[in-house]
Amino acid sequence: MSTTLPLVAIVGRPNVGKSSLFNCLLKEKKAITHDRSGVTRDSLFGDVKNLDRPFTLVDTGGIVLDTPLEMEEEIFEQAREAIAAADLIMFVVDGREGLSGMDKDVCEYLRQSGKNIFLAVNKVDGPEHEEALSAEFYALGLPMTCVSAAHGFGIPTLQDFLIDALPEEVTEKEDTEEKTRLNLAVLGRPNAGKSSLINALIGKNRLIVSPVAGTTRDSVDVAFVQNGKQYVFVDTAGIRRRTRIDNDLEQFSVLRALQAARKADVVVFVVDATQAISSQDKRLIAYLDREKISFLVVVNKIDLVQRADFQERQRHFKEAISFCSHVPILFLSALKHRGLAKVLPLVEKLVAQGSARSTTGELNRVVQLVTERHQPPMVKGHRLKMYYLTQAKSTPPTFVFFVNDPGLVKPSYAKYLENQIRKFLRLDIAPLKIVFRGSHENKK
Repeated sequence: MSTTLPLVAIVGRPNVGKSSLFNCLLKEKKAITHDRSGVTRDSLFGDVKNLDRPFTLVDTGGIVLDTPLEMEEEIFEQAREAIAAADLIMFVVDGREGLSGMDKDVCEYLRQSGKNIFLAVNKVDGPEHEEALSAEFYALGLPMTCVSAAHGFGIPTLQDFLIDALPEEVTEKEDTEEKTRLNLAVLGRPNAGKSSLINALIGKNRLIVSPVAGTTRDSVDVAFVQNGKQYVFVDTAGIRRRTRIDNDLEQFSVLRALQAARKADVVVFVVDATQAISSQDKRLIAYLDREKISFLVVVNKIDLVQRADFQERQRHFKEAISFCSHVPILFLSALKHRGLAKVLPLVEKLVAQGSARSTTGELNRVVQLVTERHQPPMVKGHRLKMYYLTQAKSTPPTFVFFVNDPGLVKPSYAKYLENQIRKFLRLDIAPLKIVFRGSHENKK
């Protein structure tokens, strides 16, 4: 496990091409792009590791200052978190539209952060347009480069600029000690019992436990050894609904918690058995699932649930996260030490499945079996052909199907293939990534 990568925040007003630049630098279509403003609402993360200096990008929603709209205020809160955590800010503007009053307002707001800022003038489609489209942006007084996310112009220069601007002290370093231990991030809403769970597992009162929500304000590392195995728990600040965040200290906790999740080997997501799972919980669980992070859900405080209501509570939580049905759920009580013995073995199982590798021969036997059981459906008169399957990497296990046409893969059949891979390879709880790639061989 590596230390934290430098964080570069992509910031700007709506519809200047932030998400397109994010995808371009990441070299994958992770962020949704659209001509309509406001498509990006939640911050998206991605690691850029194909350059000399690896770093993490965060794509933020468009900043609209002094807005009365609740949704835009929420987008602004997330952007503010990214700005606070960033080592470097990429301020993106639209070269075609020119310098607007909103750009000036955003620039002034960014200056107040005291962070290192540089300007990316987007939508400059070639060197012949560079001088004309960039001239008025010099008034902002920021180091500047011109790019086109859509056409790739200026991207190598932008990459060089990023590498040169990254702070030296946060470059990625290998730590041999960290490789021998498991890093576990504990996430959840305030007062769900995260600190109590850690204290119960390590057998010591290392963390403050209080009925007052928000006692934990920042991430705290707690190391311990059990059965000769080293673990480090990261007890993150409780993630509140944004309408209840009332000071800067708590506003920045959400992004730090998500950063901890992305660094962790496994995330332990804690919910309160006495409360319904919230929309915020579902969003965070969906985030972990989308990012292919290994995690389990711990339903804490079952000692407070009446025996007659327990089955209904179990059903509620299982149905609430049925959209990622592979994720294991544990019902326990940290206070009464009920069910605790299952936590670390389940963590170890997640890690083992996440690092599992299969041979191409084994995978192609699986393909033969599953297609014999259920042929791909016809799509507009054509049928999907699968030439072979290979595992591209582990953590998460990533499987690549080479096919005649990826456009013939129906979502229902893709889900069927994932379920069969889980069954035959015994990967029932790990996150999996399934990719369909067109083959230039054997197409006839």
